[in-house]
Parts: sequence; C-alpha cells; structure tokens
Amino acid sequence: MHMDPEALSIAGEIFSPAAMARADRLLVYGSVEVGDVTTSDGVLVVSAQSFGSAGYEHLELRVPADLTRVSGWCSCGRGPECEHSCAAAVLLFDRVISAGRPPRPEWQRTLDELLTVTAGGHDEPPVDLCLFLAIRRGGGHGRSTALTLTARPGMRGTRGTWIKGRAGWSGLPLLSADPRARAALDSLGRLGRSGNGAFLSDEWMPLSAVPPHSLWMQLEAVVAAGVPLVAASGAHHPVQILEGAMTAAVAVDRRGSALHVRGIVEGLADEVVSLPSWVVGDPAVAVAFVADRDGDDERFTLARLATPVTGAVRGLLARTGALAIDGGSDTFLRDYLPRLQLEAPVVSPKGTIDLPPPPRPVLELSVDHRAGRACVAVRWDRSSTNGRRDEAHEVFTWETVAAIATELRIELPQPFPAGSTPPRLWAPAEAAIFVVEAMPRLQALENVRVTVADEAVPYRAAAEPAFVELRTGDDDGSDWFDLHARVTVGDTEVDFSELYTALVVGDRALFLPDGSYVRLDTPAFDRLRTVIDEARTLADRPDGELKLNRYNVGLWEDLSDLGLLAAQEVEWWLRVRGLTDEAAIAPVPSPEGLRATLRDYQRAGLDWLHFLRTQGLGGVLADDMGLGKTVQTIAMMEVAREADPRMAPFLIVAPTSVVGNWARECAAFAPGLRVVTVTSTQSRRSIPVAEAADGAHVVVTSYALFRLEQAQYAEVEWSGLVLDEAQQIKNPSSRGYRAARALSVPFTLVITGTPMENNLLELWALISLVAPGLLGTRESFTAMYRTPIEKHSDGARLDLLRRRIRPFLLRRTKELVAAELPSKQETVVEVTLHPTHRTLYDRRFHRERQRLLGLLHDADGNRFAIFRSLTMLRQLALDPALVDEGEAPSAKLDALVELVTEAAAEGHRVLVLSQFTRFLRSARDRCTEAGLPSCYLDGATTHRQAEIDRFRQGDDPAFFISLKAGGVGLNLVEADYVVLLDPWWNPAVEDQAIDRAHRIGQTRPVIVYRLVAADTIEEKVVTLRETKAELFSRVLDGGEGEAFGEATRLTAADIRSLID
Repeated sequence: MHMDPEALSIAGEIFSPAAMARADRLLVYGSVEVGDVTTSDGVLVVSAQSFGSAGYEHLELRVPADLTRVSGWCSCGRGPECEHSCAAAVLLFDRVISAGRPPRPEWQRTLDELLTVTAGGHDEPPVDLCLFLAIRRGGGHGRSTALTLTARPGMRGTRGTWIKGRAGWSGLPLLSADPRARAALDSLGRLGRSGNGAFLSDEWMPLSAVPPHSLWMQLEAVVAAGVPLVAASGAHHPVQILEGAMTAAVAVDRRGSALHVRGIVEGLADEVVSLPSWVVGDPAVAVAFVADRDGDDERFTLARLATPVTGAVRGLLARTGALAIDGGSDTFLRDYLPRLQLEAPVVSPKGTIDLPPPPRPVLELSVDHRAGRACVAVRWDRSSTNGRRDEAHEVFTWETVAAIATELRIELPQPFPAGSTPPRLWAPAEAAIFVVEAMPRLQALENVRVTVADEAVPYRAAAEPAFVELRTGDDDGSDWFDLHARVTVGDTEVDFSELYTALVVGDRALFLPDGSYVRLDTPAFDRLRTVIDEARTLADRPDGELKLNRYNVGLWEDLSDLGLLAAQEVEWWLRVRGLTDEAAIAPVPSPEGLRATLRDYQRAGLDWLHFLRTQGLGGVLADDMGLGKTVQTIAMMEVAREADPRMAPFLIVAPTSVVGNWARECAAFAPGLRVVTVTSTQSRRSIPVAEAADGAHVVVTSYALFRLEQAQYAEVEWSGLVLDEAQQIKNPSSRGYRAARALSVPFTLVITGTPMENNLLELWALISLVAPGLLGTRESFTAMYRTPIEKHSDGARLDLLRRRIRPFLLRRTKELVAAELPSKQETVVEVTLHPTHRTLYDRRFHRERQRLLGLLHDADGNRFAIFRSLTMLRQLALDPALVDEGEAPSAKLDALVELVTEAAAEGHRVLVLSQFTRFLRSARDRCTEAGLPSCYLDGATTHRQAEIDRFRQGDDPAFFISLKAGGVGLNLVEADYVVLLDPWWNPAVEDQAIDRAHRIGQTRPVIVYRLVAADTIEEKVVTLRETKAELFSRVLDGGEGEAFGEATRLTAADIRSLID
C-alpha cells in the first residue's frame, strides 16, 4: 500500500521508531481499516479496527487539525504508543494530506498500486494458504536427530494442489493472500522464533519451539482464519482435530511375568490409540497420532490435553513402545507406582492387575480432652503426596465429614489449605456427642484420621430416651396455669429444673447421675425449648417459674403434638382443639327466631362464635367489611337467648353513629331479642345502666358513654361483651381500651374489619381483650414479636405469631367467600393544579419542606409538629384557602363536578368522601351550584339517620360523607360510584369507607375514583399507601412482602419520601 511520504514523516515525529516498525507490518498486510472522519470542536475524530491472529482490536483517535499530536484509546490496552494507533494515524494523515493536494495523474496512481502488489513489480492473483504438518528430525540446522512434529506454511499451486512454493515463514508478507490468514501464520512463526530460534526462516519449524501456553491457541487461530492444517506427504489429507480436551494417563498391564507401562490418552478410539504418536510441547499440551508416515496415505490426528503433562508421564507418552518391567514388579508397585499416581491417573485398561488407590491427602482431626471439655483442630496431612494438593478429593472428603457434623449438630472448624485451624473448644455435651456418635463414623472413612491426645472421657449415650409429662396446677381462677413436669429416663427420674435450665441455656445434652447423657438437640426438644422460651417470655417470669396461658391454644397444640400432656391436660386440650381444627366444632342449628338466611361462611362463623362463647373463650371476627359480621353476631346472641330466655344481657359497645343501626338490625333479623339502647348519660336518662338493662337481652351503647360510665357497666352481670368497630380502642393507653379490659365478662367478641392499621401493638391490644395473656404483657409481646418482626423482618417469628392468633381470629375476604359480589374497580385520576394554585402550592411547599427536614433529626420527639406540617401540605394540595394561603380556582372540584354530572346522567349514584370537612362542604356547594342535589353527613350532622334514609330512599345523585363520620356502620349499596377527594396513607381507613357501597347486597360493579393532584404530596401519599397495605396483608391474610418492618409505621424515611 503506497503511503504519502509526508504522512509517514508526520507520524515519525509523533510515534517512536519501535511503534513505527510494528505499524509498518500492519500496513503491509492491510490489517488496519479506518472509518469516516468527523470533526468536533476543531478536532478530527476517527474510529478504526485492526485484525490479526489474536482477533480484532478497536480504537478511536482524536487528532487536532494541525496534525501535531494523537490521543485516544485502543482495546489492546497498551496505550497510544501501540502499533494499531500508529498505523491508523498514518492512514488518517495520508487521507488528510491527499485531500488537500491536487489529484495525482492516473499513470502515477496506477504504477503506485502495481508496485505495492509484489516486490517484483508484476500483478499476482491471490493465493490460498495452508499449514503443513510433518514428523521430521531435528529443529533446524541439523543439530538434532530426534523425530518431532514440525510445521511450515504452504500454498495452493496452479494445479490446485498444496505445495511449498514461496510460502515460507519469511515470505508470508510478500504473498497476495487473505490478510487474516497471513497474520495468523505469521503470529505462529514469530512465537516459534521467540521461543526457540533453532530453525531457519523458511524451514520446518518444530511446534515445540512455540511456548506451550500459546501453542494450542495459535493453532486454533490459524484454523479460525481459514487456513487448513494438512499432512505434508501423500495426498495432503486434512488434519483431524479431536473435539474437547483429553486426559493423559499411565497404563499398566501384566503380560506374562512382566509389567508393561506406557503413556496413553484416555477416551480415544482403538484405531487412533494404536497409531504411532508424538507429544507436542514441553510440557506437552497435545499428542499427534500419525498413520502411514511419509507414505501416500499419511494422516494426522491431533488430541489436546486437558492438563499440560510433564516429567515421567510426558516421557512415557513420548516413547515409541511400552516400558517392560520383568522381575521387579514388586519394587515398581511399592516405590514407583505411588509416584506416578501423583502425576496422572494410572489405569489397567485390560484389567490384568489390581491397582491400589492413589495416595491422597488425609484429613486429620486432633482431639485433646481437658477437664471434661475438648479442643479440636483440623488440618490436611499431605505427607503421602509430597505436599501436593488434590483439590477435588479434598473437597469431597471435607463435604463428607461436614455432612456428618451437620447431621449431629457438631461445629467443626473448616480446614485451611495449609496448616492447622485454630483449636475450637467444645462444651461437655458437644464433646460427648463427638466421641460417642461422630468419632466411630469418621474413623470408618478413608483418608480421615482422628487422633486423641489424651485418654477420652468414657462418655455413653443413655439406653432409653427421655420421657417428659406436663401437668397443670390447680385452677386459681386466673387465666394462667402453673406447669409442673415429670422427667424420666428409663427408671431414673430427673429433676425438671435441670432439664428446664439445660433447655433455657441451650445445652446440647443433659447428663444423668450415672454418667450417661440424653441429647437435647433433637427436633422434639427443639420444639419444647421453643415452647418454654415463649411461655417464659409471655408470662414475664424470668425467675424460672413456668406458666401457660389458658388461651394459648397454639402452645397447647404444640405440647399435645409432642405427647407431653398428662391425661387431665389432654382432656382440656380436646375441649378447645376446635379452635385449630374446624372439623371438631359441632355445627349449630340456625335459631328459629332468626329472620335471615345465612350463607355458608356465615353459618361457619356462627358455629365458631357459639363454640367460643360456650367454652368461655373470646375471639376477633375480622371478616372483610360488608360480609355480614353484624348478622352473624345477632345469630349467635339469638342462639343464646333461645337456649336460655332469662340469660344475662349482651353488652354491645359501638361508635355513636351505629348504635341505632344495631337496634334496627336486631329488630329486623331477631325480633325476639329485647334491645335497649343507651344514648345519653344518667343525668339525662334518669335511670342507672343496671335498671336500663333489666329484662333486656341486648344493651347497645357508644364508646364515649361506656367510658364515662364505666363503673355503672361494671355493676351489671353480662353474658358477653361485643366491641363493634373495635379499632376505635386499638390504643392500649386509651381510656376506652382500659374500660373494656377492666369489665369482667365470660365472653368478649371484637368485631372489626381492620384489627391492625399501623403497627402490631394495635393487634396485641385487641387480642388482649378477647384472650388475656395469650400474647403476654405489652413489654413481653414487644420483646417476643414486635421488635423481631417490625425491626428485623423476622419471618419465622411472624409465622409463630400467625399460628398463635389464628385460633382466636376469624377472617374471610370477599374474594374468598363472596365470589358473587360484583367487581370493584379502582382508578387514580390525576388532576393538574390551576397555575395560580400551583404557584401558591410551590411557594409554601418549599418553605415547609425545609422545616420538616429540620424536624426529622428527632422524628419521634417532633411527631406532632411533623404531622401538622404534613396535614397542612395535604390541605394545600386541595385548596390554598384551607391554610390561609389565598384564593385559587380548584381543578379538583372542576373534575368532581364533571364526574358526578356524567355519572348522574348515566343513572349512577356517587359517594363523595373526604377527611377535611371544610373542603367536603365546598365540594357539596359546587355540585349544588351545578344543579346536582345531594345529601351530606359529617361529625356535626345532628339528624344523621334521617340524612342516611333520605339518600337510601331518594334519588339524589351524590352523598357527601366525611371519612370519620361515614367510615363505619353504614350500608349504602344504593351507590355504585365512590370518589375519594384526598388520599391517605392508611389504607384501612379508605377501604372501610369504600366498603359502605361494596358489600353484600350490592348488585352493580363499584367504581372507585381517587382524585390526586399531580406533582404534589398527594402523589407520594398514594405510593406510601401501597407500602402500608402490606402490613395488614402479611399478618392477617398471610401475604408475602419484602420490607415488612418498614411497612408498620410512618418512619422518618417515609416522611422524607413524601417531601423529596
């Protein structure tokens, strides 16, 4: 290729002479291609690629317009002085210089091209290249007479056959051939010259001259470049290259009285193995098998070795025949065979001799007994292998030993590749288990040695297993039983305190007076240990006294499964096991006085409620909103009335808004129940609670009145306490909770669709009302469950909590039991703020954001201030006037009016919900102005029921309801559209309100619209709501989640996400 002299001169000033020399070869071969040139800020930018035996290199050069320097990168990694960059720069300079000069005459361009084709000045057609292989003597210069595998380039002659021609190692650059083929062969030749210069440039090159680590890679590169490997003699048959890597081995067979030893390549066909062979490289990386050497039908087969072979094995492979050992076979087997086995596999292909296993490293466990304890150290003994590692064998041996240790629950230190591990000290129990159970099994393993420094302690396992029987103490009228245990091993009785202490501290075994031991790390004792831990934690008795709560059905079930209960305790368990086995609950006939047809799941709920009541237990009815929790409770009370018409009344405590609804529902479904409602304090009603309840079957009052007149309610004998919408007393510090907890009743029922909204303490509060002590004290519950689950996302502890509360909590979802219920479709409608509103929002938001970030350094201490700011931002996203930030048109109210108008025109009726009553009234007024009549309900509405009846019996298209006033106790299936004006991060609050319409009795699909102001805090609240919904699902519905702990409370990170 002709280059402009000026281009070469410029490049010579920038690059070193060495780089220019290397680049010249690439330019001669045409191995560099330069792409289009672009200009960026006066700098020429060009991409190029260079191809050679090692594959492609990619590069990019950046050159200023004055061509004074070169920068860029090349994939070869050698920096800007590499030959690829130099050659590409020359081509770039030539292109730039040529573009700035007048075109050369045609005759000059023609002669330049002709003169670069061949040195002789005449054209030459392109030729195909090959690589000849031959077994020849010596490595050049006639200095060696050993036969070896050699190679040299060849070319296709004019008759189409392979010939030597001019294709010597030094003549390659002058041939008109495929640049890739030329480069691959040239690379092979250069490596041969660098590895061993003992061959002339155009003679046969011994392949052993190429460095062994590069040889096979170079041969593959030659083949990949399209250069065939052919036999030098005869018909020039192509060389067969076997796929995959082969294993070199030593074959030993007996022939008569002699042993024959030879090197072989395993896995080859017999017709190949029988051929003469030559090793390639030192160490050997391949073996060449040759048929009909130098004959008319010469054929080569090349086999690559998986591992380079040196020493004796290479020498045996290189021998032309087997090494015969006659009269010294014993010496060979004793002294030489083990040494050969260290270098390669030794086999007997014909099975004429039984070969011993090869020497292997030995895993040594050294045990030293000291004062009833034991120290153990582990190391590899490689003396039999001359210090050589056998990685595959060592991994297998250690995994076998580790499996035994894991099975027996023994902790062994893993051996280091070299040297001993630091000794590990075992407690007496571990030492006993090792000596009695592990040591015999380990000593039976090959290549494992157990050494004992001192005489081992005479440990022995007890001949019989331990038998534990638990009994409860006398019933003292509380909810706790004292647990007493009797432990026997055969005829030996063991003090339970010793077993108890051993289990609590986590001992692996319990030693008996006769010196034997009983293992305590079995699955049965693991479960007993868990039971004891839980009983101690929940009973809050760290002093060791063991008590069991009568409501902890899950623990009773565990003890029963372990077979640890005495006869009396089994009888108690059989009475209450229906709480964990639905089949054990006897069905209750539907009461004659019930004016309702119960669905199947409601009948199951009645059976469960009746079982709890008759057993003196309590429970939480946590069905989804709208599944008929009220009618199931009324049916339970009617069953009780029909069994005993003179029974003491049930007390129902409910939100003020639904007290009247209970009276109406009882009258409708069970007219035989005499119901009294207490809706005012004694100062207004003039009679005490006891007198009002006289002769009644059911007394209904509000949480406020129940709290105010707690003492009066405590004076009445009740059949049971029903706490409706009990999430109102979920705070265990509230007066309402304390009043309910203090009331003495034989049966307590909590009714709520959301037994937990924010954290696990709410669940504890409600469970403590129906099953006192089941989850322990507030402090012990926090230690046992809340902290592990909320802070550490402990899945096992969460599963245990589910099992413990399951007997006392009945929850059915709509999807599970009410498939006929119409669908519910939820849609988020983004509303873009009016420009004036946006300006007011952004101005106040940035100021409030800085304030919030400052408060987050102490999120708990500043909790109320933080919530005030967040509430203000939510109101600001609705209407700036709510926070005195000025007036602005409300895009959200515009969207609401449009939505209600369309819905009314299509015959739909809409519930409009908001937490903020000022905005709710504004929404109602806007709809009134638009000619849309409506009903309205918030906490200040005095004639609540009249407003509800007006909507249910009328045809007003909209009902505006505050979330707090209408979130519970309403049945509004007349509406099939629900609009949420402002999102909230507590999903339970919104779901309760939505289920006023989506409940049993609804016949049309329910459409829910969430109006969300775009690019405001409301968008972040919607995202946070989805995270918080995870808590409820995981604990009550068994759902899965990844970040449970963060879903249980509004954390500083949550707050930061709302304002970022």
